[in-house]
Amino acid sequence: MTPDKYTLSESVLDVGDGHQLYVQDWGNQAAMKPIVFLHGGPGGSTRDSHKASFDPTEQRVIFFDQRGCGRSLPLGSLDHNTTDDLVEDIEKIARHLNLETFIVNGGSWGSCLALAYGLAHPERVAALVLRGIFTGSRSEIDWTDSGEFQTFFPDVWDQYLAATPLEYRDAPSKYHFERIAGADADAAKQSAYAYQRLEGSISKLDDRFTPEPFETYDPTSIRIETHYLQHGCFMPDNYILDNAARLTMPVWLVQGRYDMVCPPIAAYKLHKALPNGQLVWTINGHRAEHEAATILKLVLQQIGAGQA
Repeated sequence: MTPDKYTLSESVLDVGDGHQLYVQDWGNQAAMKPIVFLHGGPGGSTRDSHKASFDPTEQRVIFFDQRGCGRSLPLGSLDHNTTDDLVEDIEKIARHLNLETFIVNGGSWGSCLALAYGLAHPERVAALVLRGIFTGSRSEIDWTDSGEFQTFFPDVWDQYLAATPLEYRDAPSKYHFERIAGADADAAKQSAYAYQRLEGSISKLDDRFTPEPFETYDPTSIRIETHYLQHGCFMPDNYILDNAARLTMPVWLVQGRYDMVCPPIAAYKLHKALPNGQLVWTINGHRAEHEAATILKLVLQQIGAGQA
């Protein structure tokens, strides 16, 4: 993420376990409630395009790259890289920047991490504003990894199987995930590329996904993502849904009805379990495209993330 005229500070925060996190504090220092933004993945990073969702003249946003991601070091590290570690990293950033309470905003994996943080530190969270809801349950993971989406994208599933030896096609993701985690760098890259194409191909409502050339492809992000998926996101199955009643702060859910990465049933189940939740449906896929982005902006304005 590139600093600009609205950047208040940049820092590299040592959070222990050999990890250092890139943090950018951005926007208006006088904002009533800071916003902590959580990027997707796991294994993604903050990008300049993420700033487009916010108004730097009114809002203050803290961006950071999660462990092993983006400009955080060591890049790609899986050591001490679990959901609990990331939850406590948010707490360390809050203490570092003297934040008492704040809004947590995230999409996809970022929504899951936000919910986990809200359960661990509810006293910190003024509100959760989430998009593309993912709660980390086994059924949500299986939706992609076991090809349950293939009713809608049969060609994408066939392409994934074509990259899988015949004897492993009854459990292709198990085959690819083990290779991604293995010591053979060439095999890991091949399997990471196959999984990246799978996920990328179902993330849009149309067929505009074009994978980058294999020669320049970096498997670091997918290696982190599959590390989490293999371990059930390091949470008991259905942990967030089973504990959603404890999330008593306002929770806004913005969910695309045609999201093929994060199946909409998870957003609906979560909404029903929340004491103070609002669910807004959009005609979107997984990406935070025009309609969803506009609604998120309006929600953040409504709940007092602007200037005092």
